[in-house]
Amino acid sequence: MAMSQPVTHYNKLVMAQLFYQGHSSFRITSNDGYVCFIDPYAGVGYQTPADLVLITHEHYDHNDISLIVKKPTTIVIRAADALKNGVYQTFFEYGFHVQAVAAYNKHHKKEESVGYLVDVDGIRLYHTGDTGLIPEMSLLKDQKIDYALLPIDGFYTMTPEEASEAAKEIQAKHVIAMHTHVGRLFDITQAMKLNVANGILMRPNDSIVLGRSNHE
Repeated sequence: MAMSQPVTHYNKLVMAQLFYQGHSSFRITSNDGYVCFIDPYAGVGYQTPADLVLITHEHYDHNDISLIVKKPTTIVIRAADALKNGVYQTFFEYGFHVQAVAAYNKHHKKEESVGYLVDVDGIRLYHTGDTGLIPEMSLLKDQKIDYALLPIDGFYTMTPEEASEAAKEIQAKHVIAMHTHVGRLFDITQAMKLNVANGILMRPNDSIVLGRSNHE
């Protein structure tokens, strides 16, 4: 698999950043300094107060809100907020535009789980949540996704082979493996099975600057 290594940005924040905490947990910091956590559970890096928290579903390893340092103004969006009466909701908070999308498999009910398209500073990320390879992914190829975060543990979520097929359907500019092993923060061997030419290998505690992609 062709994978580039993440680039850690230590200088003054001039673009949005993505920090990987492990498992399915990520922290996004916008150019304006607003902070969004997705599926808090794993790793470190929760000391930064949150402006926005996105929960894809209510399994314990995706919704540990106790880790979050909340402000009086912190907004938490759960799957029940994001999917109402069968309609996937849209939110705009603190400069983050969030669109809920389908996520499901035999371990995750469609009506109780979502993924999120997150737009910030002109960059679009897709956090799938816990999902299988689903037909709805083919609808995302026109969304001009810059970064797709795909789960690959092969038991509760997609196998690396299924995720590789999902990457072809989604056609994101970059692909990042997550949820790589049940009960582990990260599994490098499993991550390397993701067969994509545009992968970025992120280990827990890695941070990347989110560059805007030039989609044709």
